Amino acid sequence: MEPGICYIKPEYLIADADKQPKLIGTQESNKRELVCETADDLIEGGEQTGKENKRCKTNKKERKRGQNKNRPVYKEDRTLHLCNSLLMGSTEKRCSLENCRYVHDLQQYMANKQPDLGDRCPVFDAKGYCHRGVTCRFANAHLDKHGRNVKREDYDEMKAKTTCNGITTELQVRLRKHDYDFSKSKGLVKQAEETRDLRKCQKFESVEKPIGFVVDEEEIKGRDTKPLRSVDFASKLILSPLTTVGNLPFRRICKEFGADITCGEMACCVPLVKGLTQEWALTKRHESEDVFGIQLCGNSPNIVAQAAQLVQETTEVDYLDLNIGCPIDLIYQQGGGSALMRRTNILELIVRSCANLNTKIPFTVKMRTGVYADKSTAHDLMPLVEEWGAAAVTLHGRSREQRYTKNANWTYIEECAAKVKTIPVVGNGDILSYEDYNEKRDIAPHVSSVMIGRGALIKPWIFQEIKQQKHWSPTSSERFELLRKYVNYGLEHWGSDTKGVENTRRFLLEWQSFLYRYIPYELLLKPPQKINERPQQFRGRDEMETLMSSPNAQDWVKLSEMLLGPVPEGFTFVPKHKANAY
Repeated sequence: MEPGICYIKPEYLIADADKQPKLIGTQESNKRELVCETADDLIEGGEQTGKENKRCKTNKKERKRGQNKNRPVYKEDRTLHLCNSLLMGSTEKRCSLENCRYVHDLQQYMANKQPDLGDRCPVFDAKGYCHRGVTCRFANAHLDKHGRNVKREDYDEMKAKTTCNGITTELQVRLRKHDYDFSKSKGLVKQAEETRDLRKCQKFESVEKPIGFVVDEEEIKGRDTKPLRSVDFASKLILSPLTTVGNLPFRRICKEFGADITCGEMACCVPLVKGLTQEWALTKRHESEDVFGIQLCGNSPNIVAQAAQLVQETTEVDYLDLNIGCPIDLIYQQGGGSALMRRTNILELIVRSCANLNTKIPFTVKMRTGVYADKSTAHDLMPLVEEWGAAAVTLHGRSREQRYTKNANWTYIEECAAKVKTIPVVGNGDILSYEDYNEKRDIAPHVSSVMIGRGALIKPWIFQEIKQQKHWSPTSSERFELLRKYVNYGLEHWGSDTKGVENTRRFLLEWQSFLYRYIPYELLLKPPQKINERPQQFRGRDEMETLMSSPNAQDWVKLSEMLLGPVPEGFTFVPKHKANAY
């Protein structure tokens, strides 16, 4: 058996051997080239590149990675939307805006509206009231005989909302008028600068100190007080912050399968401080997320500290996390993400100031092994982060340069964890089964907890498998019901009107670009499945299982149409991520 290939039982293999992925190369060069027939086999998510029916070879330089930045994005004509004054189906309320660009003819709107997608509205069933009113794509489920939106008898307007956080109109106005008081965070950054300079003077006693400069030992001692950790990070299964795909509906699914701690998608500090609604959407939290964190990304001590203060004071959050491992070029080139692993003076100010903002809300750090594959730096940086006041540190066992092209180095994770004395260390990378989990825990006994990212995207029930220490092999029907549950959660979160339906579809398709990689346990020749192994082409035990395993994005669209109706005219989908993550 060749390394890098996930072998399937012979009875499930597709007969055409030319379409089987093969890894070729010599042990001396240790380089692998992937021979494929279609571009779908090259990239995660099945991006179409127009090279079908043409045999191609790719090497490391030619392989396409990163994001599909020029992908088509479907945009609905907003002038066809119904004015909010008519959402409830009543014509008594008049629009107060003189230049409102939305539709004000209710009868015309209802005549041109697309047909309902079903007889029951998921939002109405869950909450007893649908805020999308007549624009809901399931509107007939909650309209009376006069066409007006109704509430269920047991609906309680005073009942607490199931989702919190986000940004209020009042806060948005204050931020846009620069009327929010950030003096606390600015003062802590200044204090951190003084502490850093005092430390340097202590370390380099031979350096001539400025006239009148006095080192106050007691002051330094007082500033180094570690924050009180109100979140227990030990022996937990943590869902990694996942950009785009780690949204609230997906996190709800993972919580139901046993994830202990969840974290929102990476939020950039500048848009947060500016009050941009789109970025604040990443801070939203569902009531099922009993331990929830928000991950921040920034390149300046002042802006990160301001965002941390803002989030702590205006949201319900259990901990804040700083991303210093993001490999995205745009973030890195601006000095954020993994670039902070090289800017230790700036990183020190960020960690010191944010760790002291609120002792009840821990401030944690997530990093990679380093920037370059041949120069790991995490072992030097992690003890410093501990000294600066971080409440926990997460280490992803790959460098920025490696992205996902190599196995996570858990031996190095253990080496780093052994150097940290007082705070929990969370290990991250390449866990797709409970066997992987047990193996990693044996390799790295000093690691307190494990964080799971792609493994949860491919099979969100991995948390259940780890806790029960046994495999769960869902049927295609069970997996389809899981998609239906996600769609219902998505409609509840993004809305059940046309815009909400298409948002839900887009995020479902993005998730499917990972879900298709799951291989049913009974089909594996040598279980368990490994996250970095590319499978032989196979068929499932039934048509639905085969469809769910397709790497072709058009097949994912078919799955979405079974749940959300036909796609709009002119709709095309290209997944956000095109990296070959095997």
